[in-house]
Amino acid sequence: QIQSEAALRAMATAYPYDIIEDKDIGGISLSSHQEEIAELLQASVEDRLKQAGIEVLEARISHLAYSQEIAQAMLRRQQASAVVAARSEIVRGAVGMVEEALEQLSEKKIIDLDEDKKATMVSNLLVVLCSETDTTPVVNTGTIY
Repeated sequence: QIQSEAALRAMATAYPYDIIEDKDIGGISLSSHQEEIAELLQASVEDRLKQAGIEVLEARISHLAYSQEIAQAMLRRQQASAVVAARSEIVRGAVGMVEEALEQLSEKKIIDLDEDKKATMVSNLLVVLCSETDTTPVVNTGTIY
């Protein structure tokens, strides 16, 4: 039992729980590569026990639990990744909408915008479309320039 626990601890410290970036240990993680981890764990335990003549047929992690502090840190990282992914999707959609608006204005000859006015329009649309809060409409009663 001591040898298998030692092999398991070595495995848990050698591989991340989840992949943060592709540069992590060949992309192998405890949560997403269970078969590979099981094979590596079996080989590690068997290597430790072969001196006693014991053959290991299978070794798996059946339950993986972390301390509360580590679990909270992992949850924060997971939430941050979800926020970044959502914001990236919002930006992609906003850029597509801005491109479409500029194309339609140009094609339908609704208004002829110079580069400065296009830049202002793009900036304003991106702020509105990417903002996390509702926008308040403002009506300009004077001239723009």
